[in-house]
Amino acid sequence: MKFRPLHDRVVVRRVTADEKTAGGIIIPDTAQEKPQEGEVIAIGPGGRDEAGKLIPIDLKVGDHVLFAKWSGSEVKIDGKELLIMKESDILGVLARTASARKAA
Repeated sequence: MKFRPLHDRVVVRRVTADEKTAGGIIIPDTAQEKPQEGEVIAIGPGGRDEAGKLIPIDLKVGDHVLFAKWSGSEVKIDGKELLIMKESDILGVLARTASARKAA
């Protein structure tokens, strides 16, 4: 199924949280906090200003972003857990360094 968000909405997939601490302790699923980092899966066309002019979204599909802890609505599409949120709920885009790109 294809899903296209409307207006200034963005669809984000959370990145998986680390299951171990730096010391090697394994954290069970029930004790893990949901990560506030994700990957943009889809974007809407943008919002409109008071004059009705379209304001495009600053993000693009594939961007890694940080978002507020309680932002967005959790939905399940094709068995995948996703978040739909407004562009304003996204705090920033994470830039990948050259060493991180080589490792990926």
